[in-house]
Amino acid sequence: VERLIRNQQVAGSIPAGGSRTKFSCLEARHWRVFVFLSASRKAPMAETAPTTFRCRHCGEQHPGPPFSWAIQAPDEWSALTSSQMRAKGDLSSDQCIIDPDRFFIRGSLEIPVLDGAGPFVWDVWVSLSETNFKRASGRWLDPSRAEEPPYFGWLCNSLPGYPETLNLKTNLHTRAVGIRPFIELEPTDHPLAVEQRDGITLARVVEIAETAMHHNAALAPENTGILKRAIRSILG
Repeated sequence: VERLIRNQQVAGSIPAGGSRTKFSCLEARHWRVFVFLSASRKAPMAETAPTTFRCRHCGEQHPGPPFSWAIQAPDEWSALTSSQMRAKGDLSSDQCIIDPDRFFIRGSLEIPVLDGAGPFVWDVWVSLSETNFKRASGRWLDPSRAEEPPYFGWLCNSLPGYPETLNLKTNLHTRAVGIRPFIELEPTDHPLAVEQRDGITLARVVEIAETAMHHNAALAPENTGILKRAIRSILG
């Protein structure tokens, strides 16, 4: 089950322009899959950017559209039962290990917005080799970590509204301490890779919001009211 709720960004590792709030690892472990909505008050907004949009699926007017969506765990972790999660590994806000040999780091897949404020961000997970995971972890608080070469990885989340995105090839670029790594997709003809390369319009940002919101609402319709309140609390 995927639930869309207010995005909480972790102190010490946040998207560029984001705010710092704490996230509980224990909550992630028991809530399974998360799709988080983020629309930071600190993010730059173009004067022409809409503050509300009318959803073509439900016909309702919603605040937004949001410029950032995030999934709280790799799909592989979310497929585990609660007992398997406790026995096989650990999940924090930015790292995940599934014993004996699966290692993941959370990063930001950024997409230029051609006619408005940007970037648009998918906050998702990438799998790394054990060697690269240990190297990244060892330099987590190192001020010079941004000088690291990129780490090869595989995208580990299926994103709504695209052909399958699981296992797309990526390069993970470490950034300054406090900023989540930048995820660069292999330049292919996959729609997500094309969007990252060529950019998207505000109309596409709205389309993504419609798809993501109703994707989650269909799985957990009882959370619709919670979702709307969360969006309003973020956007003011």
